[in-house]
Amino acid sequence: MSLKKKSTRSPWFWVPTLYYAEGIPYIVVMTISVIMYKKMGISNTEIALYTSWLYLPWVIKPFWSPIVDIFRTKRFWIITMQLLIGAGLAAIGLTIPLPNFFKITLIIFWLLAFSSATHDIAADGFYMLGLTQHQQAWFVGVRSTFYRFAMLTGQGLLVILAGYIESSSGLQTVTLNVAAVQSQQQAAQMLSVEELDRRPHEGKLSILVAPQKLSIPIRTVEPAYVDSLLQVARQMNETQKMNSGARKTSLHPAGSQQPSWWHQHVASPLAKVIKQNFGVPKAPVSQRAGNIGIVYFWLSDKPEPGKEIVVNFGRKAGDKSISLLYGSRMVFTDRNWNKPVMAIIQIDPRLKHPTFAQFNATAGNIPLSWMITFFFMAALFLLFFIYHRFILPHPAEDTPRRTEDIRAFLSQFIKTFALFFKKDRIGIAIAFLLLYRLGEAQLVKLASPFLLDAQEAGGLSLTTGQVGFVYGTVGLLMLTIGGLLGGFVAARDGLKKWVWWMAIAINLPDAVYIYLAHALPDNFLIINLCVAVEQFGYGFGFTAYMLYMIYISEGEFKTAHFAITTGFMALGMMLPGMVSGWLQELIGYPHFFIWVLISTIPGFIIIKFLSLDPEFGKKRDQ
Repeated sequence: MSLKKKSTRSPWFWVPTLYYAEGIPYIVVMTISVIMYKKMGISNTEIALYTSWLYLPWVIKPFWSPIVDIFRTKRFWIITMQLLIGAGLAAIGLTIPLPNFFKITLIIFWLLAFSSATHDIAADGFYMLGLTQHQQAWFVGVRSTFYRFAMLTGQGLLVILAGYIESSSGLQTVTLNVAAVQSQQQAAQMLSVEELDRRPHEGKLSILVAPQKLSIPIRTVEPAYVDSLLQVARQMNETQKMNSGARKTSLHPAGSQQPSWWHQHVASPLAKVIKQNFGVPKAPVSQRAGNIGIVYFWLSDKPEPGKEIVVNFGRKAGDKSISLLYGSRMVFTDRNWNKPVMAIIQIDPRLKHPTFAQFNATAGNIPLSWMITFFFMAALFLLFFIYHRFILPHPAEDTPRRTEDIRAFLSQFIKTFALFFKKDRIGIAIAFLLLYRLGEAQLVKLASPFLLDAQEAGGLSLTTGQVGFVYGTVGLLMLTIGGLLGGFVAARDGLKKWVWWMAIAINLPDAVYIYLAHALPDNFLIINLCVAVEQFGYGFGFTAYMLYMIYISEGEFKTAHFAITTGFMALGMMLPGMVSGWLQELIGYPHFFIWVLISTIPGFIIIKFLSLDPEFGKKRDQ
């Protein structure tokens, strides 16, 4: 028998690689897309809204699965989807440098999500066709392990790779030391634009800053003085941005269209109410403000035509009493390279003693870093396609359905759905699936942007590589440990005994983000510990969710009913995630994380109404 037509093959040759390939595109769509868009300058509102829509293929997966089951073979769908996923990843890499990259890459991510969901259906079906019942039980741990490896690769190693390329490319980081000093001066020494030497400098293209060391006298000033300089800076920087020819980083540029009826009469008034009542309170107008200093940035020479130099500026270390008031992100091109951009640094009006802080201006080549990362993933999937094209076996049962069987199959499929919704207390069950992770669904969309955002925007100002390490290695390790422990105690004592403790574990550790948002620690170890606690709790608490999905799926059509519950699971993440970014930008990170904790309350309430068999989950004696 030829290699191509072999009907059986050792599962070790294909189960690990198949589930490794299954996990990567899901992580790319759900996690890497968020980090990439944040680094490319997309707002939290748009990131959360549009990437949450990418859950839709997994929401409708139960309705889509008959197509995979009826037409062609599972093997065909696996190989075809791996080729399409590889092409999609390469297409994203190619379109990142384009002017309308956000709109184009979102479309490709949608296609990638549908391909990934289809691959999931085919891979899980092929697993059951290609293995005996004994092999299915034996290799369930293997498939889970390699799916975890895919998560480690996606949200850990690949993000670290992008961070390494970003930090190793682009322009050299410029450090600005800012000191708050006792001085007789009434205000900080400020330079005029005319005093700046904006002639081209010979040598390597670099970021220029003036002054090279900033001293701000410790005193208070009138708020009107600060507001007037802010207005000048915004007007100057907006003019510079308009002249830059920079590409769009939004699907809805300001002034591009008239506000819709929904925006005028619902969204805008609601946003106003939320911001007024729950946003970070503004200081009274009569209160005196802390003194400020102005810094100017421009480039030493003209970049290549069509190339963007994105400079990110923010505090890296030192006293938090010295903060960036305005000017965290600047875009330079060959059109505006020598037109200075203003940044305003302010000291806390309560500051009484001299202190200092260190600010960094970085300009890593962010588009290049993500291009290379996506090209690497595309090459990986090309290898998966070639490998599985020859290695996957040809099970005798893996055949297209006969025409006469299709009508009977569809009739049975509709009956299966109807029986699911006729289950006892199904309304409570669906409410649990939608509400148990209500807080976590919002947190997961904003966790990475929070870690990446500048401290002046309320974030922790971590690098891309640091986020990959925190979430993709430390966080994933603790998530796995929490999941294993949850499975162990549930198997020993049953789900009913542990469901409340698991609900506490998945929800209360979200409070570590409240601490992080208020303290904004510089210590990387503390940040890792906080994320580790939250991820451990999530892993432990998610066990109850998975077991309950199995519990309500019990019966004649358990496989199909479990697929339906996965659709509700995705819907429970999609809907809250869509509004999370909009809400965060209205009320700020500290209040948003408080809201996340409040959002966990419905999950606790619904548990009270669950009907659970005390013996479910326990190991039974044979």
